[in-house]
Amino acid sequence: MRSESKSYQEAGVDITAGYRAVELMRQHVARTLTSGTADPIGGFGGLFELDTKGMEKPVLVSGTDGVGTKLKLAFLLDRHDTVGIDCVAMCVNDVICCGAKPLFFLDYIACGKNIPERIAAIVSGVADGCVSAEAALIGGETAEMPGFYPEDEYDLAGFAVGIVDKSRIIDRSAMREGDVILALPSSGVHSNGFSLVRKVFQIGQGGENRQYSELAQPLWETLLTPTKIYVKPMLALLREIQPRGISHITGGGFYENIPRALGEGKNACIEKQAVRRLPIFDIIQREGNIPQRDMFNTFNMGVGMVVIVDKAEADRALTLLRENGEPGAYVLGEIRTGEKGVTLY
Repeated sequence: MRSESKSYQEAGVDITAGYRAVELMRQHVARTLTSGTADPIGGFGGLFELDTKGMEKPVLVSGTDGVGTKLKLAFLLDRHDTVGIDCVAMCVNDVICCGAKPLFFLDYIACGKNIPERIAAIVSGVADGCVSAEAALIGGETAEMPGFYPEDEYDLAGFAVGIVDKSRIIDRSAMREGDVILALPSSGVHSNGFSLVRKVFQIGQGGENRQYSELAQPLWETLLTPTKIYVKPMLALLREIQPRGISHITGGGFYENIPRALGEGKNACIEKQAVRRLPIFDIIQREGNIPQRDMFNTFNMGVGMVVIVDKAEADRALTLLRENGEPGAYVLGEIRTGEKGVTLY
């Protein structure tokens, strides 16, 4: 007997729409399958066969996050096929900071009304992100919650699990004065600081349609650019070099995130002129009359990930990154002995 409930549908939950959404997303999920995938979607749990060959003491590493208020822009523009990339990126970029390879991802979509085509568009972005991260999308949940979310809105979150041999976990205690700080450029604002972005540009009141000569595309398109996923170049680096610190620059910018990758008594010294700022950040600062300190404490400023390596390995690290998808990687600063934190001068 086919599962359906007219009473539940009258209350605002359409079970059959949920089935339709699952059918539409199957093609996207299929693109992400890896050798560890043990079962197709649809069961009560996502299964993954763990391969620990070559590891003495395998350690699982997990990360969870959402997209935040950047979703408001997606709602406004009715563009839902990129925010899934953001969701995956926010999780797998955190996992790689421990030196771990992402294995699989699960998403959670809560919405006011299940529109199958919209859910499938969201999942298509999740799948794109998983392909970039070489992680399998092994499951998820779509919850239709009428009366809790407006019909045209939803929330999107997820989590990733990765693996690393215990001996290869990033050891911040090995950090030394003179270590070099490398920058991997961001693709834009990524998925952080959007409450401030929406205020500055009056998003939802027509501000999203502004044009700026510094931008090669409309403002809304620049802001909706998905978060860059750094997994492939970072895995290439990790196969050859053991970094002394890795930081994903998310909410809180330089001042909050870089210290999380520092050893005790180590200070990250960065010359402001060395930061290759993207035009969007100059526009945000100008339009919002935002102090420079607040900019570096809110946004990535054009640096999506920071890698700290032994000075003797810096050139090799840059070559590896540039040869594996990060041609714009560059030297950002150096580590000095001092109070744990960031010094911008």
